[in-house]
Parts: sequence; structure tokens; C-alpha cells
Amino acid sequence: MSDLTRTTRQRLDEIERELEQLRAQREDLRARWETEKLHIKTIRDLKSQIEDVKHEAAEAEREGDYGRTAELRYGTLLDLERQLAEANQQLMTLQQGSALLKEEIDAADIAEIVAKWTGIPVQRMLETERTKLLTMEDRLHERVIGQQEAVVAVSNAIRRSRAGLQDANRPIGSFIFLGSTGVGKTEMARALAEFLFDDEHALVRIDMSEYMEKHAVSRLIGAPPGYVGYEEGGQLTEAVRRRPYSVVLLDEIEKAHPDVFNVLLQVLDDGRLTDGQGRVVDFKNAIVIMTSNLGTEVMQDRLLEITEDNRDTVMSEIRIEIVDILRKRLRPEFLNRVDEVILFKPLVPSEIHKIARLQLDAVAHRLKDLGYGFQVTDECLDWLARRGYDAQYGARPLKR
Repeated sequence: MSDLTRTTRQRLDEIERELEQLRAQREDLRARWETEKLHIKTIRDLKSQIEDVKHEAAEAEREGDYGRTAELRYGTLLDLERQLAEANQQLMTLQQGSALLKEEIDAADIAEIVAKWTGIPVQRMLETERTKLLTMEDRLHERVIGQQEAVVAVSNAIRRSRAGLQDANRPIGSFIFLGSTGVGKTEMARALAEFLFDDEHALVRIDMSEYMEKHAVSRLIGAPPGYVGYEEGGQLTEAVRRRPYSVVLLDEIEKAHPDVFNVLLQVLDDGRLTDGQGRVVDFKNAIVIMTSNLGTEVMQDRLLEITEDNRDTVMSEIRIEIVDILRKRLRPEFLNRVDEVILFKPLVPSEIHKIARLQLDAVAHRLKDLGYGFQVTDECLDWLARRGYDAQYGARPLKR
């Protein structure tokens, strides 16, 4: 017998043993399910009998048959209630740890179903929202390294909205993120999605460079009746209609056609948008984030000046120039409806070092799922941080 045949036979035997174990587990679960089902049926029958006896006792009392009333209330009814208590206790003992069946659904079951259907984090948001909002900066900094001012600005805007200080008819928050590539703008959007909606994939990302032509606006909200693509819905409206609790990320907003800004004005002002099929899409539970590369050349020209000591001073000067460019390119009525214009700072070597640690932790987690493990020395981490540091491209070379 060849080595290949022997290996194949061994693997086949292992699979057979695994199948046998799974069959045994299935039978155990089926037997437990049948037992729980029988107990629940017994409890329902006893409850039904109790209601019938109560009704019969009330009828006997109205007819003046007090002997029959006493017999039912202090004899039959008490005996049934005792049996019901015993049956409930037996079911609780049987379901210790976990339950396959429930006699009736409760608020937690409904919350779980609603969360699955809509993507709304019903359980976690209702239970711990106040605590989460108070520690929002710490939670965001777990993923977004550096960018203290950006994290604080976003956190304050979200807290104002949640506290009811903002117009309820507008989105939860609207931001314009400025800054060079690889400094954490997209990561901030993902971190917000995970923080508020418990899912970093609750992110609607649209590249606005695809909407440079006037006719492309219809792709955002959907084509009107009679046009090609009418039934498909808009790229923006359909995504938010299906998942109203999400972060909308509009990349390179400055490249969009001016008519796109008319559409976005309605979103930022009224918190709603009517799609091509006449349906009103609600944006009041969404966060709108727009990124822009305007002023990037100003940032690039002064990158070599920036150090950990003078970064705040230089960035204040750069911000004045970039915001001036932004005001010249975007309409005042549009900028006035944005909650915050946030400038992301270039990363410095110490922050790249922290990002390297986060990236390695993510790799270790993926390898652990595959049954592998690895350790990285401080010297290796320092080497990766040095090799991955690029003032112009931020943390992107490190990730590659």
C-alpha cells in the first residue's frame, strides 16, 4: 500500500469517526428537543386547564353552587397549580445553561430579530449607549492612532446629536475629512460604524469621481420612470433605504458634478431624499462623511517641516490655507450645513510604531483562526515601523 493510499485511508477513518460523533450529537440534541417540547406542551395544557377551572368556578359561584365553587378553587385548582409549578421547575432544570425551545418569546428575542433584520444594534445600544458615548474617544483611539483633534471633534458632534441638541430632522452627524492619504480618514469612518452600529461593514462607500458628469446624478437616487435602470434604485438611496443605520462615506467629494451637491443639500438639511421611484429615504439615523483631497499640495509642500514638536503649529497654518481653498471650491450653503470640517494630521514615526503593533495583532488573530501562532520581537517591530514610515503616503506602505 502506497503512502498516499495509507494517508487517504487514515483521513477517511478520521472523517467517519467525526461523522459518527456528529450523528451522536444530533441524536442527543433531537432527544433533548423532544423532551423540552413535551414539557412545554405539558405546561401549556396545565395552564389551559387552570383557566378552564377558574372559568368553571366563576360560573358555579354566579349560579350559587358554593360547594362546587369551593371544590374547584381549593381542590382542583390548587392541585393543577402545584403540577404547573413542578413542570416549570423540571423545564428550568432541563434547560440549565441553554434552551432549545421557549414557551413564549420575550423582549430580548424580539430585539435580536429586529437587530438581524434592520442592522440596528437594539440590545447593545439600549443597554450601554450612555457609557459608550462618555468613553467614545477611548473607543475610537483603539483603531484610529493619533488624530486627537479629529477624534474629539467627531465625538463631540455625535454626543450633541444623541443628547438632542441638534435638529432631529438632520443626519446624526455630517463631516468633511481633509488630509493626505493614509492618515486614517477611512479608518475613522469604519471605527464610527463599528462604534455606533456594532458593525464596521455598516458603511456605504461611494467614489464621487464616478459622478463627474451631469447625467450620473441619476445613479445616486435612481433613474426616473421610463428610463433604463429605473427598477434598480439609486446607489446611495437604495443602500441607505435597506440599511438606514449606517455611515455614508463619499470619497473625493470635490470631483462630483455641481448637481450632486444639490442632492446632498437635501440630505444634510432635511435628513431625507426622494429616489427615482418616489420613495422617501430617511437619512436621520445615518452619518455622512465626505473626504476631499483639496489642499493636499499645500500639505505635501510642508511635510518635511513637520516634526512631533512643531506639528500642531504647522498644522494650524496649513489648516487656514486648506479651508480657504475649500471655501473657494465648495458653495457656502453646502459648507454651512456640514457639522465639522476636520483636518487630519500627517503621521509621525511614534504613531506608525503603534499602527504596526495593531496590524501585527490583526495578523496574529487571523493566523490563530487557522491554528497558527507567531511572536514578534521589539526589534522586529521597530524595523517594520521604520520601513513602513512614509511622510507622503502615511500608513499605507506599512499595511502593504
